Amino acid sequence: MKIMKALLLMAVMTVAGMFHTRACTSVIVGKKASADGSVMCTYNIDTWGGFHKMYHFEAGTHPAGAMRKIFDRDYRTYHGQIPEAPVTYLVNGNINEWQVAISETTFDGREELVDGSGIIDYGSLMDLGLQRSRTAREAIGVMTGLAEKYGYCSSGESFTVCDPDEAWILELIGCGKGSKNVVWIAVRVPDDAVLVHANQSRIRRVDLTDTAHVMISKNCISFARKKGYFKGADSEFSFCDAYNPPTFGGRRLGDSRVWAVYRRLTTGMDCYLPYVEGKEPLSQVEPLPLWIVPDKKLTVNDVIECLRDHFEGTPLAMDDDPGAGLYDSPFRPQPLRYEDQGTKMFNERPLATPHTAFTWVCQLRSFMPREVGGVIWWGNDDSGMVAYTPVYCCAQRVPRCYDTPGADAFHFSDENAYWVCNWVSNMVYPRYSLLYPELRQVRDSLQASYFVRQQEVESQALELLADGRDLAVAYLDDYSNEVGEQMVARWRQMAYHMIVKYNDGVVRQEENGRYRRNSSGFRPVLTRPGMSQKARRRIHQGSGKRFEVP
Repeated sequence: MKIMKALLLMAVMTVAGMFHTRACTSVIVGKKASADGSVMCTYNIDTWGGFHKMYHFEAGTHPAGAMRKIFDRDYRTYHGQIPEAPVTYLVNGNINEWQVAISETTFDGREELVDGSGIIDYGSLMDLGLQRSRTAREAIGVMTGLAEKYGYCSSGESFTVCDPDEAWILELIGCGKGSKNVVWIAVRVPDDAVLVHANQSRIRRVDLTDTAHVMISKNCISFARKKGYFKGADSEFSFCDAYNPPTFGGRRLGDSRVWAVYRRLTTGMDCYLPYVEGKEPLSQVEPLPLWIVPDKKLTVNDVIECLRDHFEGTPLAMDDDPGAGLYDSPFRPQPLRYEDQGTKMFNERPLATPHTAFTWVCQLRSFMPREVGGVIWWGNDDSGMVAYTPVYCCAQRVPRCYDTPGADAFHFSDENAYWVCNWVSNMVYPRYSLLYPELRQVRDSLQASYFVRQQEVESQALELLADGRDLAVAYLDDYSNEVGEQMVARWRQMAYHMIVKYNDGVVRQEENGRYRRNSSGFRPVLTRPGMSQKARRRIHQGSGKRFEVP
């Protein structure tokens, strides 16, 4: 009876985990597609009610026979243990001291391929890859080797795996209950290209003979044939079509995010709109390309702006339908799917969403010493609502605001970035068109100041590095912590300001940074902006003459 209960719990946790982590996005930028020659990659981890701190793992050496306990990322459930590596590397967030960065998006894939008996989950696979690898290729070997040896208990995943020289996408899924085996394929992103994945497998037909740019498990094609997922020559094999055939959800709620980024970076992407809309049969539409070459080389800020997309200016935009409300909101409440009088409905799924627990952009530079070259630009909340702050890969401690004692999913702290940023954004969401411009001004001003300081800070760090590594590391450590605390302090100030300025739907007027007062000084000078112009029109059109003044 106890065994049956344990198995049932494992099945429930597996399904819940797939749902819990299903909404993420990753952008990969090759070094010749970036303005400064860096490889860049990103991660928006979208969870419902999830609280995430910045992970930190110390570097270490471990004696023979030492074991590593495996707890899954989403629920901290214990799965088992594996031998510890003799040497492990420093990790901050999703970047290690060697400038290896790893992220993921869950594509689920075929349900029958989930293997709950495996030890390694997707989150542990990333952590282990970061702790045990000096290059992206080495990380892919570590991750696939561990999954093959100890079993993989999550559903299908697309992993971003990057270092300062190479960028890769790795797609992996299990082989079914009790198999403790996986199939996988990895493709190197061209240096001049940008690749995005967002909860839909992206790897279709590739040149399998190009072993310098493609790696594939020995069983990947033969297992697909065995299961009846694929027929044809090896050269015709598509991992996506075999293991994660695109559905309406995969196209409209996943690949639409890919399309949103690609259309920002190059022309001619509107021809793929019928594919991402998801309503035409696959046989009649052209799938998105695996990657695109951008029309211009990208800065870190350009990449951040991609993560802030709400489908603006496209047929998928949500700022002028009844759901936009009185203040033109580009957001919709969860769940994404719902019903009305028996009709199945859905909400669009833009990149920037209230449900992001953390977001980052990694900047990986081979032309600088690794202590200075690797930066993770981090934010705890909606990518459209945060100012990303830099944390260097050599940092010995993460900023306190990203790992605040006492702060968790159940306990608010005004020193914690997740809670303070959510405090502000949750004031903005209900009155988006009214409050967002003010948040955007603060966000962009603060973000710009960090970019301006970057060259000065790194020049100083390079000078210190010549005198000793410890001096440079301590300096960058202090700087990473300084800007994190500065950001949280500015966000707290904005929270207090918004409560006063926008109280009860009126707006207190300001002049030279102070609130205006009436002639006696007793009352504030107010305006009553009311609803947006779009909302006024929608109400008029929807209500006919009901609210017209005779």
